Amino acid sequence: MGCCGVCGNETKLSYTVYGSNKPPLVLVHAQGTNSRSFDKVIKPLSRDFSIYAVDCFGHGKSPHEPSLYNIVAIGDALVRLIESVVGEPCTLLGHSSGGLIAAYAAGKTDLCELLILEDPPFFSSQAERRNNTFNYIDLSSVCHKYLQDAVEENFVLYYFENQYAWNFFPDNARQKVRPKSIESAKKFLKRHPERDLKVPFWPKSALAAFVGMGNYDPHFGETFYDDSFHCGIPHEEILTKIDCPTLFMKAKTEWSDDGILFAALSEEDLTRCLGLISDCELARFDCGHGIHVEQPRQFVQVIKRKRATLGHARI
Repeated sequence: MGCCGVCGNETKLSYTVYGSNKPPLVLVHAQGTNSRSFDKVIKPLSRDFSIYAVDCFGHGKSPHEPSLYNIVAIGDALVRLIESVVGEPCTLLGHSSGGLIAAYAAGKTDLCELLILEDPPFFSSQAERRNNTFNYIDLSSVCHKYLQDAVEENFVLYYFENQYAWNFFPDNARQKVRPKSIESAKKFLKRHPERDLKVPFWPKSALAAFVGMGNYDPHFGETFYDDSFHCGIPHEEILTKIDCPTLFMKAKTEWSDDGILFAALSEEDLTRCLGLISDCELARFDCGHGIHVEQPRQFVQVIKRKRATLGHARI
């Protein structure tokens, strides 16, 4: 790790730098976590890149100010970081909601020479479509209820108790497992309030969602609940402004029996994205939403291969 910093007095966007004197790679995490979400891939990526891992507003060490929890405020701050701190052509990668932010920023700066979108929720997270997505019935709705009821309990514990994932357990198993798991989570957080949640026998891929959640402001989730995050900007407008080479990483697409999208975006949404971005390559991964967590080796290989096609990679 090279250094930590804040991008100017105007933006106050926190970031961490890993390495130097290599082509820059800027990483933007998903909501609910922070820049440490990428810890699994930082080392292999840093062999070829100088990495700038950003904390979005409402996450990590960046300011927790609800007026900043939208694509314009974060996207413009990201542009300023790229232009004033990175200061040279870079690769910009965003995961999930971070992909929405990265796409917005790529359309506003000439210094993004390669955009990588890791399973971003284009179209599905906007307007009425958002009501039938996993994010809405899970994190967004939990954040809304937490704030609406003015709950005083630690949000990490509250989310663990109320996450939609409990519905994946059969009734009998849920009745046995849920109380014991919640008690384990409660004890862990009491002993280690500063650490990321760990629960015995809980899947590592599921626990990845809790990385950095201790420094997450649930008001950020509220902006996806009420659709204010997008500031009324249609996703078509964001995508058509991207004029740099783009790599679109798509995870598995799954639906519930009652029509809930258990993925960031549908196949139809993906087709729309590919049609709107002028120069876009698709890479599919047979895994869940956190591609860099579930398939880190393939994730890194695809990035390096794409970067090499631009003639800039230092391998």
